[in-house]
Amino acid sequence: MIPTVELRAVRRARWQIGLLVGLAIAVLLAMAGAIAYEVMRHSQEEQIGRELDWAVRNGIVTGPPACSWIFFYAPDGRLTHADRAAPGGLPLRDDVDEVAATGVTRDRQVDRDGTTYWIRTQARSDAIVQAVFDARFQIADRRHLLTAFLLAAAAGLLAAVLAAMLVGHRAVAPLAEALSRQRRFVADASHELRTPIAQVHTRAQLLARRAGHDSADRHDLDRLVGTTRRLGEIVDELLLSARLGADAPPPGAPVDLARLTTEETERALNGTTSVTLTTPPQPVPVVGVESALRRVVSELLANALTHTPHGRIVVTVQTSPGTAELVVTDTGDGFDPADAELIFDRFHRGPGGGERQFGLGLALLREVVTSHGGTVAADGHPGRGATFTVRLPLAARTRTTAG
Repeated sequence: MIPTVELRAVRRARWQIGLLVGLAIAVLLAMAGAIAYEVMRHSQEEQIGRELDWAVRNGIVTGPPACSWIFFYAPDGRLTHADRAAPGGLPLRDDVDEVAATGVTRDRQVDRDGTTYWIRTQARSDAIVQAVFDARFQIADRRHLLTAFLLAAAAGLLAAVLAAMLVGHRAVAPLAEALSRQRRFVADASHELRTPIAQVHTRAQLLARRAGHDSADRHDLDRLVGTTRRLGEIVDELLLSARLGADAPPPGAPVDLARLTTEETERALNGTTSVTLTTPPQPVPVVGVESALRRVVSELLANALTHTPHGRIVVTVQTSPGTAELVVTDTGDGFDPADAELIFDRFHRGPGGGERQFGLGLALLREVVTSHGGTVAADGHPGRGATFTVRLPLAARTRTTAG
């Protein structure tokens, strides 16, 4: 089974592949539509230009009778011939006067009554001719083309997205299977390694006790005991990580986060670091597995104590609407703010971490918190300590009482 965090990443990859492919197809469709529209518009404008040019040169309109008009003016500006009644505001007498004065052909487009009139006024040897062309049918053709294209593009985009989602699902399926097999392998390998590692650790302890305090080999045996203990912890963490693969939140009863934090803080005190604990007087229940939540608190405290051997640590449990917060602040080594997310990656090794840089503790912490529907965030600066904030949903009864 794939853990929740990785399952979300797989699903997100599927959606991203589908959306990217759909977006690419949408861009291609938009480009094709824009090109087709521009080609049609340019072709229509050329055709209208040819109609107007024919009209002014030959004195005859060839377009549809309801869409073309031609007017003749004498050189002195008198209207000598009107093809028939034109729409209001036409012909344009100002253009006639301008062409009569300058002799330069005048082209203009006038928008009226929901259509566009193309007007050309040109001087001939015997008269000034003004031809008018109503482009309403061309505009209607463009609108029909645009509407048809939009409908086709919407249908094509929907089909493209669905097809891309299917392709994305098939493309990511091997990754999902690989992650599932990886989890099973880690769980099986960790389970099989626990017993021999425990046996080696026990025998190393026996050898260390038999060697006595003054033995020359006692130091090496103590190191062997410590190494096997850490190796066992790593295997346990790997096994726990493999087990945190449930899609649904882990089952469990309400756990008092304040009580749990108090117990773990008292257990973690080492006598050299000042630890201040602040909890509310009333219980702070969150739903989850107590052993897993206890591991979250102990990991935060162990991390703070490791990096703050002689400083000060402040542990705070507090509530906000619907949320329980566990905040652990220390004055230790700190970390680069750019590593605020990297420190939760598996096997990440920051500078100056000593022997605790396994790279699994904080990664497992985030998996536990996430599986309980919560979040964890880190903030720190080099040499100025760090702050870790865990937020978990309050139990339903607490939320109802608080509301």
